[in-house]
Amino acid sequence: MKLQVKFSLYNAITKIAIIVVLGAIILFSLDKLAYNQLDNRLIKKKNKIIEHLSDSEIDSLLNKEQSFTDYNILKEEFIVLTDIPDNQKDSLAEVFTEKREIEGDVEIYRILNYKFSYHTNWYKLEIGESMTALASIKNAIRFYMLVVLFSALLITLVTDYFFSNFLLKPFYLIIDKKINRVNDPLHYNYQNIPTSTDDFKILDNSVNSLMKKINTLFALEKQFIANVSHELLTPISILSTRFENMLNTPGIPVEHENKIYASLKTLNRLKVIINSLLLISKVENNQYLKTEEISIKQEIEDIFEELEDRIADKSIRYDLNVEDFHFTGNKALIHTLLINIINNAIKYNVSGGFISITGKTINHQYTLTITDGGLGMDKQLLENAFDRFKRGNTEENGFGLGLAIVQSIAKFHKIDVGIQSEENKGTSVTLHF
Repeated sequence: MKLQVKFSLYNAITKIAIIVVLGAIILFSLDKLAYNQLDNRLIKKKNKIIEHLSDSEIDSLLNKEQSFTDYNILKEEFIVLTDIPDNQKDSLAEVFTEKREIEGDVEIYRILNYKFSYHTNWYKLEIGESMTALASIKNAIRFYMLVVLFSALLITLVTDYFFSNFLLKPFYLIIDKKINRVNDPLHYNYQNIPTSTDDFKILDNSVNSLMKKINTLFALEKQFIANVSHELLTPISILSTRFENMLNTPGIPVEHENKIYASLKTLNRLKVIINSLLLISKVENNQYLKTEEISIKQEIEDIFEELEDRIADKSIRYDLNVEDFHFTGNKALIHTLLINIINNAIKYNVSGGFISITGKTINHQYTLTITDGGLGMDKQLLENAFDRFKRGNTEENGFGLGLAIVQSIAKFHKIDVGIQSEENKGTSVTLHF
């Protein structure tokens, strides 16, 4: 999982948790807040009535015909003043909820009850407000609170996503430009990626330092390969020349002649092994240029001309059905890759067998398949087919470097190689360009 996704998930989870907790607190506190607000309004009305109370006001309230002496047309509030016995005591305002009937309609009211004395007379004042309006207000508050909370959540999540994307952009640039796109240490760009984050600066400098070390080792390996090429092949050539001169010596015993022949054969095998290993090493170290225009069909036709005699010797049926495909690469290496595969198809084939080569473009990808009806490989050998010094058939001569060379050249040209084989039924090698 990407770091950016983890950041986004963490921010989303924490914000959702915070909003859920805050929402729960607000929802549970809403009733209490609403009741407190309504009670405060009732107390303020009571204080205002008591403050402006007069004899005429009391007479007006007491002489009303209805017991609910004052209410609005929507019956949302009322004021009741009644005369009570004189044996009362001053009391604090009492607030409670109760059903009241007004002109045949029953409503639930929040009622303030207050007893007081005025000019030696005692009165009971009741002020009520309907709870219907309060319920509507609470529902509206809940709805808008949820809208605001979820809007805030959505805005913060989107903001966090784009901010984390902006914040991590230098990190992905370092990964992409300084690791993923680096194929050759010699062409590595040591320029730092612009960023204000100290952690990314440390990462960038560390990658640069590592690449400097790799570049140094890469140069040493190139030098080592050049030295090996000179130091090993030169003595082999000298020994071969000496053995050949010894063979030309008059009167040499047949027994010695056979031993010299065997020694020359061993030297030639050693020379082939060294050249193959040097080829693999040079390819893997990108010491070849890829600047030539290559035609797959032309290369296969040239290889057929080279190997035509060997194909005829085994009476192998050769089928070629290849659409031409052009690309830029190293012509000599591609020739080596193809000739190794076709050479194996001949070497491990049976007398009277077949070799089929097909090439076609499928879904904008060119696929070349080389199939033979030869000896094939068992599962264990198939798993190690591209390993060095592993041979498909131990009874045949060879060093097991052919497919290792094929794989190295294929990787160098970004070609995917696949191999399928079944013992005594044949082998199929597929190249995806």
